[in-house]
Amino acid sequence: MITFEVNDMTCGHCVSTITKAVKATDTNAKVSIDLATHRVVIEPTEADSAQLSNAIKEAGYTPVAVANPSVAPVAVGATKRSGCCCG
Repeated sequence: MITFEVNDMTCGHCVSTITKAVKATDTNAKVSIDLATHRVVIEPTEADSAQLSNAIKEAGYTPVAVANPSVAPVAVGATKRSGCCCG
């Protein structure tokens, strides 16, 4: 598994955009996102960490690799939070 912390991911739109970017790079990857902890966990089938990081960057976000994640995301999804990128 590959884990990124994406602190500029602030809402459900961000979650959707990152998920789509990862899936465009690795169609069969499993993506789990925890918006509260800003964690994106990916089980890739084809892409490597650099390719996935680049996909997230190209989507407009700033992924930081997490070497030993201590908190695993529960599920893909989001709750509305203040500071949303959608205004």
